[in-house]
Amino acid sequence: MKGKILVAGIGNMFLGDDAFGVEVVKRMRKRPLPENVSIIDFGMRSYDLAYALMQDWDLVILVDAICRGAEPGTLFTIRPDLPHDEVTVAIDAHVMNPVAALRLVKTLGGRIAPLLVVGCEPATVEPNPDGNFVLSEQVDAAIDQAIAMVEQLITRARTAPSAA
Repeated sequence: MKGKILVAGIGNMFLGDDAFGVEVVKRMRKRPLPENVSIIDFGMRSYDLAYALMQDWDLVILVDAICRGAEPGTLFTIRPDLPHDEVTVAIDAHVMNPVAALRLVKTLGGRIAPLLVVGCEPATVEPNPDGNFVLSEQVDAAIDQAIAMVEQLITRARTAPSAA
């Protein structure tokens, strides 16, 4: 596949490790990228994510903090089940809800591209008591490995034979 790939960082930088996805894409932007790969920090902007997902992507990689009960800093690659239900879409412009963004895409008649999630188990998703915007040591230590995972997914997608 030589098509378009979106790497979308999502999360809230005010809530500790919830900023994982935002930090991954921030660091990835400083690296050389293959042609047709877009790296975007969506932060908490569900509407922006939904409208970006409406574009004709061949692969979307969401990068986010995900609570799965593992040790903080544990990384996951997930192929999520996409919402198939016909639920009324309600998006809060101040909260990132990827499932609501995916539902909005479907409601608007868009096609959801193949989707992967690179997630990291957070240590905390609470504001730092000192008022600093920092990741926990465990999650910060996982950033470089997460970038390598995303880059590996991009390489695999770009070298996979096209389905004709």
